[in-house]
Amino acid sequence: MSTAPYGVRLLVGVAVTALDETRKLPQTILAYPMTVASQLAHLVMKVQQDVADLVIRGDETLEELFPPKDEQPEWATFDEDLPDDPDEPVYEVPVNRATGSPVASRSEGRFALYSEGEPERAADTPAPHTPAPGTNGSAPSVVTELGYDALTLAQLRARLTSLKVDDLETLLAYEETTKARAPFQTLLANRITRATAK
Repeated sequence: MSTAPYGVRLLVGVAVTALDETRKLPQTILAYPMTVASQLAHLVMKVQQDVADLVIRGDETLEELFPPKDEQPEWATFDEDLPDDPDEPVYEVPVNRATGSPVASRSEGRFALYSEGEPERAADTPAPHTPAPGTNGSAPSVVTELGYDALTLAQLRARLTSLKVDDLETLLAYEETTKARAPFQTLLANRITRATAK
């Protein structure tokens, strides 16, 4: 078998390759956008990794040159930093006498402001009885109209905008002489302050 000249072999190789690529062209055209997108995504991720590496090396170098100071400002105090005070009162958790287990009160916890009704009392503690302000020991009209005794803090907050200053003061006086719930008193007092400032 005789060997063809180099130029002829080159031209035949180019022609055969062009023919093969022409046959693959429909598949290549369909796959080309995905190939470009994946290469672009790879390039972007590589750049992000390189930038992150540079930032980390910069942080390490800066920490070596300028060691960090104590992060806690001198004015900040935490419970662990305070010395034990022997005069500090110790709060005890109420215990059920029958079972010996701790008693959870509805007035405790993060939902205490939104719970309905009064906090639970121990069976041997009588409920305080004070007459409500109003005529002949009865509740004022604004209290009965709103159904104030059954309102949660959120429900009361929603109704405050429709009340006059006199009604707010009446509700505050009623709350102080009956249940004396601090969140309700604060809410009413703040609303009275805002309403009178206008």
